[in-house]
Amino acid sequence: MKLRTIREVDLQGKKVLFRADLNVPLSDGKVADDSRIRAVLPTLRWLLERGARVAVCSHLGRPEGKVVEELRLRPVAERLSKLLGKPVPCLPDCVGPEVRKAVEALKPGEILMLENVRFHPEEEKNDPKFAKALADPFDIFVNDAFATAHRAHASTVGVAKYLPAYAGFLMEKEVQVLSELLTNPRRPFYVLVGGKKAADKLGVLQGLLPRVDGFLIGGGVAFTFLAAQGLKVGKSVLDEKLIPTIKDLIRQIQEAGKELHLPVDVVVAPELKEGVEVKVISVQAIPEGWMGLDIGPATVGRFAEVIQRAGTVVWTGPMGAFEVPPFGKGTEAIARALISSKAFTVVGGGETGEAVEKLGLTEKFGYVSTGGGATLSFLQGEPMPALEVLRAD
Repeated sequence: MKLRTIREVDLQGKKVLFRADLNVPLSDGKVADDSRIRAVLPTLRWLLERGARVAVCSHLGRPEGKVVEELRLRPVAERLSKLLGKPVPCLPDCVGPEVRKAVEALKPGEILMLENVRFHPEEEKNDPKFAKALADPFDIFVNDAFATAHRAHASTVGVAKYLPAYAGFLMEKEVQVLSELLTNPRRPFYVLVGGKKAADKLGVLQGLLPRVDGFLIGGGVAFTFLAAQGLKVGKSVLDEKLIPTIKDLIRQIQEAGKELHLPVDVVVAPELKEGVEVKVISVQAIPEGWMGLDIGPATVGRFAEVIQRAGTVVWTGPMGAFEVPPFGKGTEAIARALISSKAFTVVGGGETGEAVEKLGLTEKFGYVSTGGGATLSFLQGEPMPALEVLRAD
């Protein structure tokens, strides 16, 4: 997929509506993790250095169409200002005469932040009137919000009806890397799947089955697979309704001659909390009343062996409840196995991206996608409305 990009445009003096995904975690009114802000800096610097007048548009959290004071974008604007080394004033709204006035007053190379676009219920409905109001003060629309590319919202799709639309560098890079995975991966190509729920990962497993050489399954997802093979999983996360579907998927994987690697041991506890009694136990012997909360050391060893011979590994979903010690050991061990391998390693955003960032290993992976749900949608071949409006072909 080829996108129209900002390299094609004369930006001098142009008023640019710049859509980013700055949906960052906040703690005590401050940005707790600025990786999403840093990801769009190359595009912003390019725009500003070439004399564009830029208004940044983003959402934050889920305000559900009303103003929520804790979800205002001021802390994000303050952090962006520090990173850019220039003022980034934050407006009280994202549409209306005040916005038009502030945008008109910008000089070339200046930037401001619009207020949370999801304070308006029309945003998520892709309402054409709202999209027009959003687009109205601007000459050009630049979208760098790959993480929302699977959604048709007013600020990602609607505005492209009223403005010439281009991809930023982050959007371009995401599409480039993920397209390459689908068309020409280094082999053998494995997908490492974790996370809490099997339902969330079923689409990516089914969608990638024809393209990959094998799957490694950990996290909560693994317990539905183990149950589908007739094992008792105690109080572990289990999607019973999905068992017939997973049985069918296991059969398809085997018939296609693909590898399927499941945990052989797990770390179990009576409940998910710090300081609780834990045991490492074979998946054949998970006790009633206990829950599996991480992959065990034998599983780490087996998965690491597969990773060492891989050409490409896409990782989506932690191997255990990594946010609660001591259930993050499997995730850390797998992260370290990935970065020490010769494989091209891709982290599929979301929780996995957070885990890798928390471990301070982000820079050591081949590519860390900002996408989460969007990355999975792209990889399983689902429609990507925000990319369609940026297509050059």
